[in-house]
This record gives sequence, structure tokens and C-alpha cells, in this order.
Amino acid sequence: MKIRPIVFLFFLILSVTKGNAQNFEKGKVSIAELEQKVHPKDSSAVAAILYKKGNARIEYDPSEGFVVLTDVETRIKIYKKEGYDWATQKVWYYNYNGLKERVFFTDAVTYNLVNGKIEKTKLKSDGTFDEIVNKYRGQKKITMPNVKEGSVIEFRYTIKCPSDRIIRDWDFQTSIPVNYSEFSTFIPEYYVFNLKQKGYVFPKITTQKNSKTITFTNKERSEGRVSTTTFSTDKLDYLENQTTFKAVDFPAMKEEAFVNNINNYISSIGHELSMTKFPKSTTKEYSTDWNSVVKTIYEYDDFGPELNKTGYFEDDLKALLAGKNTPEEKIWAILNHVKSNVKWNEYYGYSCDNGVKKAYKEKTGNVADINLMLTAMLRYSGLTANPVLVSTRSNGIAFFPNRSAFNYVIAAVETPNGNILIDGTEKFSTPNILPLRALNWSGRLIRKDGTSQEIDLMPSKPSNDNVFMTYSIDAEGKVTGKTRRQCTDYNAMITRSNIDGVKEEEYLEKLENINNKIEISEYTRTNEKDILLPTIETYSFVGNNLCEVIGGKIYVSPMLFFTDEKNPFKQEVREYPVDFGYPFLDKYNITIQIPEGFAVETLPAPAILNMEDNLGSFKFNIAANGNSLQLIIAHQINEAIVSTEKYEMLKEYYKIMIAKETEKIVLKRI
Repeated sequence: MKIRPIVFLFFLILSVTKGNAQNFEKGKVSIAELEQKVHPKDSSAVAAILYKKGNARIEYDPSEGFVVLTDVETRIKIYKKEGYDWATQKVWYYNYNGLKERVFFTDAVTYNLVNGKIEKTKLKSDGTFDEIVNKYRGQKKITMPNVKEGSVIEFRYTIKCPSDRIIRDWDFQTSIPVNYSEFSTFIPEYYVFNLKQKGYVFPKITTQKNSKTITFTNKERSEGRVSTTTFSTDKLDYLENQTTFKAVDFPAMKEEAFVNNINNYISSIGHELSMTKFPKSTTKEYSTDWNSVVKTIYEYDDFGPELNKTGYFEDDLKALLAGKNTPEEKIWAILNHVKSNVKWNEYYGYSCDNGVKKAYKEKTGNVADINLMLTAMLRYSGLTANPVLVSTRSNGIAFFPNRSAFNYVIAAVETPNGNILIDGTEKFSTPNILPLRALNWSGRLIRKDGTSQEIDLMPSKPSNDNVFMTYSIDAEGKVTGKTRRQCTDYNAMITRSNIDGVKEEEYLEKLENINNKIEISEYTRTNEKDILLPTIETYSFVGNNLCEVIGGKIYVSPMLFFTDEKNPFKQEVREYPVDFGYPFLDKYNITIQIPEGFAVETLPAPAILNMEDNLGSFKFNIAANGNSLQLIIAHQINEAIVSTEKYEMLKEYYKIMIAKETEKIVLKRI
């Protein structure tokens, strides 16, 4: 299925129409800004970015060489209490041995209008916090003082990065409106960056060249009976490429149902180093296309060479694989061995942290430690196995060829019937049932010879959710029944995750509450640990709030607490693809016993609804047989990702389906 393109890649930006210049002066908050009660273009906005200006400069530091300095200043208007979260600002930074950045907040002030005059409250040192996020990142955080409805906050920060290769991404949109956003880069002619632009609305771009000079100071000490020190200077003239991006009145990003990661669709600019060409040095190329990206990654010491290490597991695997001949037997045995012996430490990454040998010995590792180890074991068993680079849902879709596009790796086994995708980090995953975090459009398979190919990560086989329910209704509308629910594949994995580590009493209490306060008894589980089989849950239930008794008649939604009551697709126009995660088939087989002395007055009519292009179908059939009613329902979606072009059809489908599911059976006294 083709998704409408939402991104554009520019390798060199030459010139684009100039945007209208806007002047904002730090510290010059106006009375008009403070008096404003609602955003002029979005009355629902809880806050708005009045302006945000940033620039990233690659500059020469005499002690460190070329570094990147990023300066950002921001002014935000708070309209409602719900916008108080914007008074807390966080800026992350790299913080590990190979890369230590520094962040400095300055000029942080809250402005309020008091008796017609502007009152300033400056941020004090106790409002600034330095926190550890993980072993790779920290964050500087400020909490602005004296924030009220109507406040305007303003602050500035600088990020100093010792690497000359990292320019931070710049977002022109967020969850609140952005009145004005401007970002400029100042890059010496010795660097070529690929520009990555995504979103549905785009900033205006201007470029210019600036003349720059670096002055080097040389220190020389003479030899002899009396030593002397002399200083000399050299100058280097070069051109600096300045690119400025300006966005005016960009709307807030609105959350919609079934969105993979909304950050995939915001208007933003990113930079990826493509090459360097310093004077008197050879040109050095970095990421230019996917093949060069994966070749670079494969050659990293903590990636490709780790696949060649086998001595640490050979004895264990020889015993494990004895008597196992088919690919399926080998895959399942090796996957279970890895999951049982090495626990995921919750860190992502396609580069090994501890290294496969140490991870195996210490029984813990990051994603790469575990899944590169898994790949090596699969190869050792005689299977054609290769690593697949993945970008998780939280990391965003890998639109552009660059090394930071990926943050995860899984294993793939090539078979005559296609690739079997495997992940050893997830407790309840099975072959071709990946953790939901890894279901993000496509990955990149890397072979030993350095070649690569795109791999579709999205499932095509529906995951089933089969419900068998029988219940009886008494004359007062009380419902007593039994339910058997069987789930396969992704539905089974999610069910196991939901019950894992949760006391049965707590689980049932939650189940009762979300199902209209029913009372559950005789609860059992089957195949909880045997993850190759479907999960099965059975229970009896009693419900006093599942029917309405009005004027001697009983009104009941035949699906009871399984009824879908609201259409998740309400927007007139859908901007983002609908991401269900995986195809699914929900089936219900329901038998209803009506009370003695009652007969059916109204019964919903049968219905069949089919979407075009085999996108999905809905079947609803109900029949009466004496005092019994038999209901069979099937709701199937055949595509994990539905393009925006099909949104109107999908929206109408859900509207009709929910209208049918919520139709009442009406029982009358006879």
C-alpha cells in the first residue's frame, strides 16, 4: 500500500523565496501580549509560542577545534491553567565519555500584568535543575516562577556540543500554535550537510554566504642557554553558508486516533553530515544513501565484528540443537535460549553496549547485545540470518538516509517463503510477532557482503480476537452469563503483557470496572505460558447495569460491554495515516436467553458492509429461535496502515458499524 508522501529531501538548498522579516526583541514584552485572553486563530489553545528563534553555528574554538553552538530564545503566552506545563522547560544533552555537551539557561523571566503595569519575576537558581535521563543523556530543566493565566514567559539557552557533526533538529510545530519560528544555520564551506525536511506545512528558506576569518596563534620556544618564547599568528579566510528558515502562524498539532507517532508529521528541519572537505585534506564522505549508511554501521566495532564472535556460546548451542533439524525447531530453540538467559536492560540502540560476549556472561544487555547475539547463533545453526536495522515508533519513521534514523536492531532468517523476523528482547514475542515498538513501517536488512534491502515490518496476517458469550436476562434486567475469549498473535502478546506480573485480584477488578461494573467469578486462564498457542480467558459474570427497563420494556445492546460506542474517527479531514499496528479480525458469537413472559418487539436488522480494495468488512447477523437469540458479528481490518486517501471511507465504515452495534434489542411483556 502506498502512503502519500509527506516529506521532501533536499541535498543542497540554493534559494527559496524570502519570508517577511519580523522583529522581536528579548525583554520587550508588550502590554498587548499580556492582555490577550485567547489565541486569535485558535481559541482552544491553552498556550502559544509567540516567537522562537534559534541559530546553530559551527565555530572554531582554539582549544577544541570546530564545535557547534546552538542559541535559542523563546517567548510563550499562557492562556489557561492547562497550559501551565509550558512553564517547565527541558533541554536534553549528550552526557557520556565520547560526547559531553553543556546546556546553559539565561534571561528567564515571567511577565504578568498587575494594575495595568508589567511585573517581571526572574528565575532564581533554585528553579534550575540538572537531571540524569539515562547513562547517555542528561537534561537541564527550569520551572518558571509566578506563572498565572495570562502570563508571558521568556527564556534563552545555549547548547555547546564538542562535535562538529551534530546540528539539532528544529521543530516549527508543537501541540500549541506557533506564531513565529526562525532557525538559522551557519556552516563553514568545509562541511556539506543533507537537509531533511518533513511535515505538511513548510517554512520559507533564504540563503547567503558570509566571509569569515579564523586567527591561529602559534607558540614557539627557542633552544639555547637563554630560552625565549615567540608568538605568531596565521589567518584562514573561508566562506560560511548561512541558511534561514522562517515559519509564520503554524497551527498546533492535533492528536488523532490511531496515530503512530505524531512527531513523524510535524514540520521540522534536520541535518545529517554528508561530507567534509578541509584544505589540504582528502574529501571524506559520510551518509549519502542507504547503502553507504548501512555499510558505515556494519563496519562499526560494536556492530559487524560482534556477529563474528561465537566461542562464548558454541558449547551451549551444540547441546541445545541436538536432534533439531528443521529451521522452525532451530529458530524456536535459539530464541527461547536467548530470552531465558539474557534479559533486556531497557536500552535501545543498534550498537552493542556490553558486547555480546559480556552480555551472555552477565545475562543482561541492550537491544543490540541481545539481537546481534541472536543473529550470530542463528547463523551458527546453519540458517541464513542477518540483522535488520529498525527505527522504533518513538524514534519516528526512517524517512532519510542517515545513521541516526535507526535506534534498534532485530534478526531476520531468510527462508523460501520469505523472511522470519525475530526479537529476543520481548518476553512474549514469537517468530514474526515483533514487539509493538518495532512495528514502524520498514527496516533495513544488512547482509555480510554489505548490501542491504528494505524489509517490510508491518504484519499482513490478521490477529484474531474471538469472543463466545452466552447470557440470560431476567424480568428486572439483570444479566447473568459466561464468556470465553481467545486471542492469537499480536492480540495474544498484548493479553500476556497485560496480565504479566499483575495479581489476579487486581486484574479482575480492572476488568470489572471497564466492563460496566460487572461482577466476575469462575475466572480461568489457559496457555498463559505457552506463547505459541492462543490465550484463552473464561469467566462467569453478573451485571445490573447492562440493560434499561423503561415502561415495562427491556432495552439491551446485544454485545453488552463489548459494544463499540464511539467512532474514533471524528475529524472532517485526516492529515495523518491511520495506524492500527496490525491487521485484525474481531469475531463475536453470542447467545441470548430472553426472560419468560417476554417476547422480542424490535430486533436489529442484519447488515453486511465491505470497504473497497479489501480494506475491511463488517458482518452483523441476528436471528430469533423461540426464547433464544443468536448473534454473529465479524469486524475485520486487513491493512495495518491506512492511507489518508482512504480515511473518508474508513470513517463512514466505523460510523455505520457503531450505529449497528449500538442498536437495541427491545423486549416486551406478553
